[in-house]
This record gives sequence, structure tokens and C-alpha cells, in this order.
Amino acid sequence: MSEPRGTAQAAVPAAVPVRWSMYFLVVWVILLAVWEGVIRAGLHTGLFLPAPSAIIASLSGLIADGSLVRHLSLTIVRIITGMIGGITAGLVLGLAMGMSRRLRRVCDPIVAALHPIPRLAFFPLLIVIFGIGEMSKLAAVSLGAFFPMLLNTVAGVRGMNPVHLELGRSFGASRRQMFWHVLLPGSLPLMLTGLRLSSNVAFHATIGVEMVGSRTGIGSLLWLSWQTFSIDQLYAALAVIAALGIGQAALIRWITARGAPWLAERPSATVAA
Repeated sequence: MSEPRGTAQAAVPAAVPVRWSMYFLVVWVILLAVWEGVIRAGLHTGLFLPAPSAIIASLSGLIADGSLVRHLSLTIVRIITGMIGGITAGLVLGLAMGMSRRLRRVCDPIVAALHPIPRLAFFPLLIVIFGIGEMSKLAAVSLGAFFPMLLNTVAGVRGMNPVHLELGRSFGASRRQMFWHVLLPGSLPLMLTGLRLSSNVAFHATIGVEMVGSRTGIGSLLWLSWQTFSIDQLYAALAVIAALGIGQAALIRWITARGAPWLAERPSATVAA
């Protein structure tokens, strides 16, 4: 694992900034209206592309019978629980590896070997270890959130400006003071980037695990809709997943703005390519 070198760190903007502008809403209203018009005019059968009104009706049915609330609540719990476990472990180990060269030499080969493996590829092994219950699903989500947090935390610590460290030592700062007042604030930008990436991976891992190994959750509902060829319900599940992803991205941006206001994106900031 390479160690970045630099004298400063900058906040990494979100790939898709979450901003509910009038332009955003107008574009989607036009798209949905055209979509509905094409189906009603008979230009498309609507078999594989149902009308938005049919999707809304299916979504209303899921809300009315309570199944959507049940599936959605279980998915949210899995995302949050898995994120907490994976991010905490990645943060602690990342800080330790960043500060200890000996620990990095031991852990780097292991991380380099495990990190490229797709997270869902670990799921069968986790089922063997933890069984087919909830623990294996949470372990898979935590594993997905672990690596982005670990790698970004190590990079944040190793990318600290050496001048800042020397300045703290010259003022007689203890190891504890160096950690809390120099090292932690200096590596915070990349830690927050790791938080954002970990939340995205945990979200994807949760949906994937639910699709292949669960009978509950939004991912399970999506997979069941495909198996029963309930296309309206399939699109409704996708819409819920999209809304959940937007909400999670907005929450992470709020946490970043509150935890490190100086890293918040300015309104004129450009989107990263």
C-alpha cells in the first residue's frame, strides 16, 4: 500500500452533490411526463417499462400493506449497524497503521491481498463462519465499510505535513496532545472521504447481501419482484433504493458540514470528474 506524500490535504467533493434545485425537479417532472405519455399513447407496451402511474400504484400498495416499512426498516438497520462496525474497526486500525511502521509492514500484505476481492465473494465464507442468520449479513456489510475507511485513514495520517508534526514537538507537546491536536485534525479530510466511501460501499453491500441471502429488506423485495416478474413492484423497489441512497448521501454531507465546517463544499464548487 503506497504512502502518499504531500504538504496539504484538500476535501474531496462528492461525486454527485445532493442539491434539490428547481432545475433538478423540473427535469424529472418532464422525464416522467414524457414517459407516461409514451405508454398511454401506445408507443410502448409497458411490459418492461411500466408507466410512472403504475409504479406509483405499486408503491402505494406496498405502503398500504406495511411490507415497505418492514423491508425498509430492516435495510436501514443493517446499513447503520454494518457501517458502525466497519468504520470503527477501519478507523482504529488505520490510525494504528499510520502511526506504526512495524504494524504497517505486517498488515500491508494482508490488506493488499484482501482488498481487491469483491465484498460479496466473502459472503459464502461468512455464512460458514457465522451461520445463515443476521450476523453473517452484518459481517458482510461491515467488511465492505472497513477497507475504504482503513485505507483513507492510513493515507490521512501518512500524508500529514511533517512541518506540523515538528512544530508540535518543538512546543513540547506530549504524544497524547500530538494525537488529539495535530495528527487527528490533520488527517480528518481523508477520514471524512473514507466515511463517505464506506457509507456508499456499505449501502451497496447491504442491497447485494439481501438479494442473495435474505428474505427481508429492500434488496430481497427487489429480487422477489424479479422472480415473480412483478415489473411494477421492481421499479418501485428501485425508486425506494434510489431515495434511500440520496438520503444517505445527504446525511453524510450534513455530518461532514457539522464535524468539519471548513471542509464543506462551497456552492460554486465544481463536481469531480
